[in-house]
Amino acid sequence: MEAIENSDFLSVDEVKISLQKFGWPDYLVFLIMLVGCSLIGIYFAWKMQKNKKIKACKQEDDYLVGGRNMKIFPISMSLIASFVSGITLLGTPTEIYLYGIQYMYVAFAIIVMGVVMNYIYLPVFHDLKLTSTYQYLETRFDKRIRLFGSLLFVFGSMLWLPIVIYVPALAFNQATGVNVHLITPIVCVVCIFYTCVGGLQAVVWTDVIQTFFMFGAMLLVIIKGTIDVGGINTVFERAYDSGRIETINTNFDLAERHTIYSLIIGGFPQWLKSNAVSQNMVQRYLSLPTLKSARKSLWIFVVGVIILLGACCYSGLLIYATYHDCDPLSTKLAKAKDQLLPLLVMKTLSNYPGFPGLFVAGVFSAALSSLSTGLNSMSAVVLEDLIKTFSKKPLTEKQTAFIMRAVVVIVGSICVGLVFIVEKLGTVLQLSMSLGAVTNGPLLGIFTMAVAIPWIEGTGAIIGGFSSLILMGWLCANAQSAIASGELIFETKPLSTNGCQYHFSPSQHSMNMIALNSSMSMENNFEEPRFKIYHISYLFYTLLGCLISIVVGLISSILIGPNKPSEVHPSLLAPVIRKFIKYPKEDGNKIVY
Repeated sequence: MEAIENSDFLSVDEVKISLQKFGWPDYLVFLIMLVGCSLIGIYFAWKMQKNKKIKACKQEDDYLVGGRNMKIFPISMSLIASFVSGITLLGTPTEIYLYGIQYMYVAFAIIVMGVVMNYIYLPVFHDLKLTSTYQYLETRFDKRIRLFGSLLFVFGSMLWLPIVIYVPALAFNQATGVNVHLITPIVCVVCIFYTCVGGLQAVVWTDVIQTFFMFGAMLLVIIKGTIDVGGINTVFERAYDSGRIETINTNFDLAERHTIYSLIIGGFPQWLKSNAVSQNMVQRYLSLPTLKSARKSLWIFVVGVIILLGACCYSGLLIYATYHDCDPLSTKLAKAKDQLLPLLVMKTLSNYPGFPGLFVAGVFSAALSSLSTGLNSMSAVVLEDLIKTFSKKPLTEKQTAFIMRAVVVIVGSICVGLVFIVEKLGTVLQLSMSLGAVTNGPLLGIFTMAVAIPWIEGTGAIIGGFSSLILMGWLCANAQSAIASGELIFETKPLSTNGCQYHFSPSQHSMNMIALNSSMSMENNFEEPRFKIYHISYLFYTLLGCLISIVVGLISSILIGPNKPSEVHPSLLAPVIRKFIKYPKEDGNKIVY
């Protein structure tokens, strides 16, 4: 990878500056998005005041679950926007650019997740009319497991939300040159404001607008970028020639990053936890008036997410088609891996005033929807599971309102500070899934025990959850350490700088790839590295954590003394499980279930 010597060529820094054509129309589009979100928050704050009842619980319902009378369309759009953060919009194209389309076979796991959630988890939570999903854990087990579950949620959210904030700041930095740590607090203040004052209804309706921004931004980039490279045939030809378009990988190797087994068997529980038992998502399903409407929203969500993932996949192929002979990571034209899509945007759209602004607004929309969802859910969990659980007296209306809003402000501020740490940790898609698995596995395991295994009792469940948390914390820490030290290196698809038309110095990334490819091409007479458990694909983390918690929980319950299935109220179990349990028959005036 030689730097070009011709003096007529610009330097990489000059090329980078030439691409940063973010003019006043772009800033105006971005500002309109932020102001629009703020106005929606103000409107729903006014609406809540107008409809305010004397009872504090009514205000609480309005703020946290939209009065349980939301409509299918806005909730479906909110589910898509909340789940598809900037991590997905920027991380997925980077994944495809570097490693090929293998990751996209995770779509099969998403469909399986929809089926399982539809019949097992959603009917239980919706019929119980919960505000926090962790209330269910207390009803099914006891207060200890409710506290444990809610603390895991808080901890997991504090790991995830800073990544959500950091990602769009990368896009803004690539487009404008503005420092990440300058734009982050500005945008977060807007998000904290409308979430704080408007509650769930403000979050949902800003999500609707932000969903259109997301889809519009991706469509714009895809159409213009495809035209610029010479058409869709060129995109697929270059991708195919480089090995990026590939058939399903059926190798049964746990250490291989992406196979059909890791994507479906591992990806299914990852998506299941994120959608079926996460407070962020379940809170929206609970805001719908009937189970039937909640199920419709679920399937709209599944279809919408697969379509958006497909668009992100194509964007990754488009990035390669555009930079097939001049890898921007090797030349340092893109400082971070997840700036590849913003770089493509500035190359294809910078001459059209307002279009780069629309794209950046779309990426920030994805982040704002995820952040606002997280903050609103944190508000529900802290109020319902932490404050009320330990409060000796019922909270007044003013106290309830203050706590809900204070949580939003405090947590949002902490997350802005944690962006400094996230900046040092690497590629966001794999990072977010890897770190999230520390809590995702134990949480999915606990809820699965609760809805599907009636023999498990409270002490067994908490022993299983703690065991899983400790082991997954150790595994994820070792895996991240192995990646940082170079013990774990993932081979990318071919990258080239032979066609670069500017001066550059080879980056550490490119030199690592040269060393890796060289070592793989040489005949290796050395002993193969010994397999270690943390070498398994990151997609198996949530599955492993879930299985550990269930197995340990079940064994512990058997040793302590298991529940009698007939003593667990049927409303606490999945409908498909209830059918196999013999409950007492009606006897005189006794109420039986």
